[in-house]
Amino acid sequence: MGKETKYKDFVGDLKTIKAVERNLGIIGEACNRIQKTDAPLAEKIGQIRDIIDTRNRISHGYESVSNAVLWNIVQNKLPTLKMEVSKMLEE
Repeated sequence: MGKETKYKDFVGDLKTIKAVERNLGIIGEACNRIQKTDAPLAEKIGQIRDIIDTRNRISHGYESVSNAVLWNIVQNKLPTLKMEVSKMLEE
């Protein structure tokens, strides 16, 4: 199954879209708290401001977050964040 097929499956599944939005909101809130309480740790998260901004858009509806943006985050941004967090946990 190629990426295009997976994307079509993603946009066709409202439950999955809502789960991704919810979890990105949780990740963004965690990053927001880290940024406010532990600046040295926050510096280790490469795109912390983007993560927090995405959380705000999802949670407060400042502007809609398209399914394509959500898909891009899941496919291209979360793997990097996972690596950064794993590295921090090993320290």
